[in-house]
Amino acid sequence: MFSKGQLIFAGLFFISFVIAITYSYKKDILVHQKVYKGSYKILIGFLIFIALLFIIKIFFKH
Repeated sequence: MFSKGQLIFAGLFFISFVIAITYSYKKDILVHQKVYKGSYKILIGFLIFIALLFIIKIFFKH
């Protein structure tokens, strides 16, 4: 399905991508804590909204 070269490239790309994302996150962690304080509340609200949609779907299906 994939050649050996494509698999090697995909593996190296994945490893370098994870390293770059980790480095960027660690570099910006103080900014994230300051700027995005309380963003977990929005995430919780979004998850509750999605759960309500599923409940409404199940309720009206029966």
